[in-house]
Amino acid sequence: MKIHEFQAKEWLKQYGIPIQDGITVQDKAGIKSAIDKVAEELGSKAFIIKAQVHAGGRGKGGGVKFAANKEEALSLAHEILGMQLVTPQTGAEGRLVKKIMITEALDIDKEFYLAIALDRSKAMYSYIVSEAGGMDIEEVAQKTPEKIIRYSVNPAYGSALPAYQARLLAFRLRLDPKAQAFKDALKIFTKLYKLTLELDASLVEINPLVLTKAGRLIALDAKMNFDDNALYRQKQILAMRDLDEEDPDELAAQKYNLNFIKLKGNVGCMVNGAGLAMATMDIIKLKGGSPANFLDVGGTASSETVKNAFSIILADPNVKTILINIFGGIVRCDRVAQGVVDAQKSLARKVPIVLRLVGTNADIAKKIIDESGLSIISVQHLEEAANEAVQLANKG
Repeated sequence: MKIHEFQAKEWLKQYGIPIQDGITVQDKAGIKSAIDKVAEELGSKAFIIKAQVHAGGRGKGGGVKFAANKEEALSLAHEILGMQLVTPQTGAEGRLVKKIMITEALDIDKEFYLAIALDRSKAMYSYIVSEAGGMDIEEVAQKTPEKIIRYSVNPAYGSALPAYQARLLAFRLRLDPKAQAFKDALKIFTKLYKLTLELDASLVEINPLVLTKAGRLIALDAKMNFDDNALYRQKQILAMRDLDEEDPDELAAQKYNLNFIKLKGNVGCMVNGAGLAMATMDIIKLKGGSPANFLDVGGTASSETVKNAFSIILADPNVKTILINIFGGIVRCDRVAQGVVDAQKSLARKVPIVLRLVGTNADIAKKIIDESGLSIISVQHLEEAANEAVQLANKG
């Protein structure tokens, strides 16, 4: 689960990490009073207007702008709130800006990159730091990867970041050990680790972490992702969920207990088991096609589950055919077959279906399909199924 920048900053503030502060607005009628409040409470004469969407690259898309005075801030805030923001992460369709953050403007001397992320390959959290932070961090990673420093924290050390590791990170940012910023960095690194563990975060990113001309280290931006499986014990995090920022098809899938991720291809996939689903997507790509989704119906799928999965897949207009690949173990093939028949009869939209059912009650499933009178291509081998699905999708 993701949260907005303004929400992430609230958490940083609670853990004692200095932030670029401001006020969030979601109604144009409240813009002027928010600007006045930022000027009064934070003593800022200049402002930054920031679109609040779950996507990076906001600055390059025109969603983050500097205003030299109140009048300019008022004009820019009205321009950004309600705009369709297009960034490298939103795709061409963009994202509607329903909230903006009006913040203080700071005099910046240097920008750094700081993040802590779960490294699943090592089963550890890893710090990622760079003395070259800011909007072009992706370019830095591509062209000068030596400027990106990764440092893993062994969980055997406990729930607190060891002091020597915090110092090592500060040195890697080339901070002057005699300066106040060096001491501030030690506190930020330590508190960030505590926040990450206590909130079950999978990613906490501060980009940029800035050194102001006054010698202060401040989080200018913040991004946080959380482990969905831990949300049952993170009620405060769950309360921050913004459903407007999530794909409606994925939300519908969650309601039906389906594991679904929308992609940009044209071959709809319905599979049981995450590993088999990944293999199915891989072979579609190998055959020259492109999967439209990842969908794992799970091991206890009923005919109703399959019907619901169909409706979600077919909600995507890009889907030209559906490949169903089920290995009947716990889930019975006849249940899946009945769900396919029910879906085909009840849903208005029809696309070609390639069906591969192997395992428990596969013979009964075949009889259900054969007697349904529906035009469904039934195959035994996965490679053959992928070939058929890709060819049908290309024809469509």
